[in-house]
Amino acid sequence: MTLYSSVLDLIGNTPLVDITALSPNPDARILIKLEGQNPSGSVKDRIALSMIEQAESDRRLSPGQTLIEPTSGNTGIGMAMVCKLKGYHLTVVLPSNVSPERRQLLEVWGAEIIESPGSEGSNGAVKMARDLADDHPEWAFLYQYANPANPKAHYQGTGPEIWRDCPEITHFVAGLGTSGTLLGCGRYLKEHNPDVKILAIEPPAGEMVDGLRNLDDGYIPPIFVDSGGAELLDGKKIVRPRESIEWTRRLTEVGIFAGISSGAALAGAAKCAESIERGTIVVVAADGGWKYLSTGAWTDDLDVVEKRAKETIYF
Repeated sequence: MTLYSSVLDLIGNTPLVDITALSPNPDARILIKLEGQNPSGSVKDRIALSMIEQAESDRRLSPGQTLIEPTSGNTGIGMAMVCKLKGYHLTVVLPSNVSPERRQLLEVWGAEIIESPGSEGSNGAVKMARDLADDHPEWAFLYQYANPANPKAHYQGTGPEIWRDCPEITHFVAGLGTSGTLLGCGRYLKEHNPDVKILAIEPPAGEMVDGLRNLDDGYIPPIFVDSGGAELLDGKKIVRPRESIEWTRRLTEVGIFAGISSGAALAGAAKCAESIERGTIVVVAADGGWKYLSTGAWTDDLDVVEKRAKETIYF
């Protein structure tokens, strides 16, 4: 068994699992990358470490310094873990209507929480964090939505892992949140095979699906623009809240307990499978299901869970 010098060395090299049993097209394979296997439980561990180490390399961080970051959950949790190990203080701006597991995990890792109005969602948290960063220039604001170290983590890590494990990939599917996963993986995969199709999953305009955003709702992540996201993407699949919950439940049919944004991504992968004759689709499961138990997503009536999703940020 391998001995690791730090839990940070466990970030990345997550498993890729064949779940073609859930594909609506038997000639379209679906493989899912289980990012919940990262130490703090999500794909955001990758960008948390990447952004902090890049800031250290650029000498933007000094020992014991305070960092501030807007988050609806996973990025903050990943950064809190890394900060705990590296000796930084993290302040997060968190929408008031997140599920209790988010808040508890941030507190476990010692993060200080400042609440933003839940009605404003993640966009409100971003605005408040930017204002606080302006008021406190002594704080480090790494800003996942505009930090090139975000897609860099996936260009150097997630993308190469997918190519190593599945060079026959024809389609890559991921949620559109900060856009870092799509940009980093997409660029790496297209450099190795220009025919690979890069597909984003987004909710309909005006609707909320956990961990995802619709670019028509008023906020486009700067890294999406700076990295040529519009040119990189080959298409989008629209997934509604109910579909995301249904497909999250379906993942348990193949023994996978994943978060609700993973269900949304899988719903998009299934739509992709229906639209092609044959191929190999790789989809990212951003996190595990453990942080979503309070939502009742697997046990309560589907109508109740769907209604609850409009009031509480699960991701």
